[in-house]
Amino acid sequence: MQALLEVILPVFLVIGFGYVAVWRGFFTQSGVDGLMKFSQNFAIPCLLFSAIENLDLSASLDLRLLTSFYVGAAAGFAVGTAGAFYIFNRNIEDSIAIGFCCLFSNSVLLGLAINERAYGPEALSGAFTIIAFHSPFCYGLGITAMEIARNRGQGALTMARGVAKAMFRNVLVLAIMAGFAVNLSGLTLPDVLQDGLDLVVRAALPTALFALGGVLIQYRPEGDARVIAMVCAISLLLHPAITFGLGNALSVPADLHKTTVLTAAMAPGVNGYIFANMYGRAKRVAATSVLVATALTILTAWMWLVVLG
Repeated sequence: MQALLEVILPVFLVIGFGYVAVWRGFFTQSGVDGLMKFSQNFAIPCLLFSAIENLDLSASLDLRLLTSFYVGAAAGFAVGTAGAFYIFNRNIEDSIAIGFCCLFSNSVLLGLAINERAYGPEALSGAFTIIAFHSPFCYGLGITAMEIARNRGQGALTMARGVAKAMFRNVLVLAIMAGFAVNLSGLTLPDVLQDGLDLVVRAALPTALFALGGVLIQYRPEGDARVIAMVCAISLLLHPAITFGLGNALSVPADLHKTTVLTAAMAPGVNGYIFANMYGRAKRVAATSVLVATALTILTAWMWLVVLG
């Protein structure tokens, strides 16, 4: 109960403030859209760039951690896509969009906030290691699968162009690449530039959480309830369970293991809806899954915190 009160509820209170502010008319929907655009296109990319720029790659880049998290993520994508296609009879493009919701956990808005409150700022190096590869891996897998499905019968070059174009238009991917470039080059940003960057970074998480609450009010719990239940089960239970089992089998260090499992246990991020909207596939299922799973994370994150001790 202490973990629920001290770690999880404060994060969801900020989300709730955003939800209630828009619901009661204290904050306009256009204002939320602008706030989300600021957080998604500017503040969060600055946060990712700054984190990776200063990340000690030799200490944080643990292949066992990455394996346990991303095998679980890929398994979630495969199970979600196959379940939508074979069990719920959705077409292949809808199924890939639904699988992407199972793949892309909310590692930034929820994952960073809950991990920091649970294990302290020092635990975030493992979370940032995951985040460094999260958008490239998830978008790379999802876009590749979707482009193959959309361009069946066309050449490999056409598919490769579609994948590359979609990847390099993603501002999170570009920020991560820029962070790696600065980190590996050994360059140091001028103090005045770093100080300005730090100001934006400090606004990133609270702004994004408040905006997330405002965005969620647009979504209504509708659509295929069985498909949505599958997405929630895969995202909140299967992915972290695989990560937990693999992490134990691979002897991931305890502090990194806890962070990795908790990050895997987050609800599908808004990126799940963005991906579905980008291709015009399974948008209602994606939007409702984000809403329902985000609410359920209050309980499932508490459960995983108990399991992790």
